[in-house]
Amino acid sequence: MKHLSKVLFATLFVLGFSVAQAQDENNPWAIGVGVNAVDYFSAGEDQGPLGSYFQEFFNVEDHWNILPSISRISVGRYIGNGFSATAVGTINQIDRIGDVEVGDLAYYGIDGMLSYSLRNVLNGPGGWADPYVGIGGGYTWLEESNNAALPDNFSNDDGDLGTVGVGTGNVTAGLNFWISENLAINAASTYKHVFEDAYGAQHFQHSLGVVFTFGGKDTDGDGIYDDQDECPETPGLAEFNGCPDTDSDGIEDRKDDCPNVAGTAEFNGCPDTDGDGIPDPKDDCPTVAGIQALNGCPDADGDGIKDSEDNCPNEAGPASNNGCPFEDKDGDGVLDKDDQCPDVAGTVANNGCPEVTVEVMNELNEYSRTILFDLNKSTIRSESFETLQNIADIMSEYPTAKFHIEGHTDSQGSEAYNEKLSRERAASVRTYLTTKGVAANKLTSEGYGELRPIATNKTAAGRQQNRRVEIKLEKDRK
Repeated sequence: MKHLSKVLFATLFVLGFSVAQAQDENNPWAIGVGVNAVDYFSAGEDQGPLGSYFQEFFNVEDHWNILPSISRISVGRYIGNGFSATAVGTINQIDRIGDVEVGDLAYYGIDGMLSYSLRNVLNGPGGWADPYVGIGGGYTWLEESNNAALPDNFSNDDGDLGTVGVGTGNVTAGLNFWISENLAINAASTYKHVFEDAYGAQHFQHSLGVVFTFGGKDTDGDGIYDDQDECPETPGLAEFNGCPDTDSDGIEDRKDDCPNVAGTAEFNGCPDTDGDGIPDPKDDCPTVAGIQALNGCPDADGDGIKDSEDNCPNEAGPASNNGCPFEDKDGDGVLDKDDQCPDVAGTVANNGCPEVTVEVMNELNEYSRTILFDLNKSTIRSESFETLQNIADIMSEYPTAKFHIEGHTDSQGSEAYNEKLSRERAASVRTYLTTKGVAANKLTSEGYGELRPIATNKTAAGRQQNRRVEIKLEKDRK
């Protein structure tokens, strides 16, 4: 338990320090574990059983005291400009001091060190070899056990044997061999100079272990530390200094005009789907090869009008005629570009459409006056269906003409009743004609009752003439 308490004390002391070797701003913290060896002989100044400085420095078998287990722990933090501060705790078992066998003495050490990395000086940033030097100080204890005694020149203040402790001044030389970004194999030798001759002796302490660095800030988690990441809040790639290439086209998003669609360097990361040499964002027709003059759209007939806006894409024509050549297919003297009825001969006055003549209107009314309805109803009798079909056929020959259908009655019955009946009969004729292909917007209807007689209502023959349907041109109605 006595040994354990000292180990715990050393560990807590180490964890209270900040330090590491050859770490940097990206990974400022470091933890190291390993084994240590203590050699009194090679630093003995030719005293008694001790040799001179560096004598038999590598005589591991005869002079090194090694505890075959984890016996060294360090914690450190990078300070800046190559400097680090390190705290180290060690334990060991001393069975020889120089050439003297001492049995089994417990060794404890707590040390602090300021070190300077030569990594950048010798091989530049990122080199695997990282030598360093350091200075510092610490405190070392030796403690008797049941089967060992301290040498005569080791004593406490009372002159009694037992446990002695002494402060030391330390000089260190070491090497970190970096096998990955965060992991290194560490080897070091520290010369510990005892300040009080009465307690202990100068010695070397060698160590071998591993160092793990950590603590770098990587906000976006892309493995590239923020201070080297040009896009620290967006995951990216090392080849672009931490910036993303969303579409994986080899062009980083910051320089990619189309970051979400794979493209080529020629077009700053944008694609040219139709291969016409015009990138898609500037191509009004990105899926069809076209020409530069029309922003990537084709012009099959070469008339300078892109096909999508050319009414005659395979025949050259002027823009004033929507890309079509000037024609007069119906031969009515009105060019197709101005002809509202290009497939039917008409008149210039009626914009190329046929005009309804008086003769045509007379023909329509000859038919309309023969339309029969059920008694006192607006229902058209079936024997009038053929007549109505003839009316529809004539109206269809005049695409731009609009017709007004009038309903009339004789004077029998009340005026209100006659007006209602005439209106319903006119509407019934209009509805029927729309079912035969006449556009509804070409037809209007109204009922005039007994107000517009064309014969006397005093005779049966006159009343028969007054019960009628008439058709007029909309423009001529009064």
